[in-house]
Amino acid sequence: MSAGASAALGETEGPAGGDSGLALSDSENEGAWEEEEDGADDPSAEMEGPSQSTACLFCDRFFSSAEDSFCHCTSDHGFSIEMMVKKHRLDFYGYIKLVNFIRLQKPDAGYVNSLRPPFPWDEDNYLKPVIENDLLLQFDVEELLDSSSISCPNGVSEASSLLECLKNAEHRTELAETALVRAQDDLQKMRQFAQDLVMNTEIGSSSSASTTGNLKEDEEDVYFSSYGHFGIHEEMLKDKVRTESYRDFIYLNPHIFRDKIVLDVGCGTGILSMFAAKAGAKKVIGVDQSEIIYQAMDIIRLNGLEDSIYLIKGRIEEVDIPVEKVDVIISEWMGYFLLFESMLDSVIYARDKYLVKGGSVYPDSCTISLVAVSDIAKHTDQLTFWDDVYGFNMSCMKKVVMPEAVVEVLDSRTLISEACIIKRIDCHAVSVPELEFSSDFVLTVSKTSMCTAIAGYFDVHFEKNCNKQILLSTSPCCTKTHWKQTMFFLEKPISVEEGEELKGRITIHRNRKDLRALIVTLSIKNVKQTYSLQ
Repeated sequence: MSAGASAALGETEGPAGGDSGLALSDSENEGAWEEEEDGADDPSAEMEGPSQSTACLFCDRFFSSAEDSFCHCTSDHGFSIEMMVKKHRLDFYGYIKLVNFIRLQKPDAGYVNSLRPPFPWDEDNYLKPVIENDLLLQFDVEELLDSSSISCPNGVSEASSLLECLKNAEHRTELAETALVRAQDDLQKMRQFAQDLVMNTEIGSSSSASTTGNLKEDEEDVYFSSYGHFGIHEEMLKDKVRTESYRDFIYLNPHIFRDKIVLDVGCGTGILSMFAAKAGAKKVIGVDQSEIIYQAMDIIRLNGLEDSIYLIKGRIEEVDIPVEKVDVIISEWMGYFLLFESMLDSVIYARDKYLVKGGSVYPDSCTISLVAVSDIAKHTDQLTFWDDVYGFNMSCMKKVVMPEAVVEVLDSRTLISEACIIKRIDCHAVSVPELEFSSDFVLTVSKTSMCTAIAGYFDVHFEKNCNKQILLSTSPCCTKTHWKQTMFFLEKPISVEEGEELKGRITIHRNRKDLRALIVTLSIKNVKQTYSLQ
């Protein structure tokens, strides 16, 4: 070990009390050994020296060797020092910094496992030992790199831990495949119902009503089945704007959750429930109708949070939760153009039935905004394309294309007006009927051009009782999210001039055939167009 490495471990003195960098002669070595032997016979010497043990990286347990500590970390905390060192090819100094970083900052094992370069422990100040004579810092990391695995006396090995992870992954894959097959079956069933409803014209009115009711039930089944597949949850979790906004709101305002009972409506994989539990919630109740709830149960157990998080499968409107009232309701209920999917209905139901007087719903307020767009190229691609398709006139297709709202990421450079808020929602007071509305709007044009579309987006706010307020925006001027923006293309572009006030009216109501879909009607410059968002 080099002198620099010794300094990093805090070894400032040699065995005879001299400088560690000075070599001892043979006679001096003999003298040193004699002194050590004499000390070994002296009972008081044994009492004076500290017992050789090392603290776990993540809890208060102590171990007599680094190897025992490593095995404990693997079996009890899901953190493999061997895997970390080999995966990131940590040298001696990188290993030392990693250990001191964990000792000093006290992160949980899951956080450390998730880190990627550049690492937060790369700074040289993490070379300084946090614990004096730390056995983990005296471990030869080069032996770890050369060996196949750490031998654990309690029978837990890296190989067995990895095998268990593999089995869990295979189990989750089987569940996901089963859910996908079920979703495909549900979709086929819904298509068959729709075909029967359209084709069977001899059905009486009462029979027709019954069939329509069954169709709606199947639409609900398909909706929840779509959320049973991991793919949609992966997309949402990877949306950093979405997930980190919730994380920051919860972690930066722990006083809202500490010792409180929290209800997570539509909990999905349980990420918000786990954030709340980590922030100090006394109990978190997560409710979700989709099959993903079973994976969420595995995730909760895998992270050791089963004592504080209780999961229920079912619709919040139909299940019984194990408490009479809750202090806080959290939910990520927003859909395209905010109100698509109508999941806010479920949050309102939970609020009215379970929220204690003076309790809080988060996010606590939302806005929907419109903005004018000028993008001739995209308008051409969307509509004009059908006028000449490989020499054939397919312009009749415009009647099918026009009524469909388009969800896509909008280039902020195509904006030609200031934004106008058309709806403000207070989640503590709003009722379900208020989610269908009409609103006049005025878009002040900022650039002389051709208006080809009106785009909609939403913002949600975490503000009530917050020391640190958080804004989650889906504006085209902000970092993109999986919600993107909602585009309502005009059949014929409108010529506008800078400074002009483009006045219009928008009406939003539910699709009676599919209550989770929206019907949007835009009136602008005496032209009215109706769109569906489904």
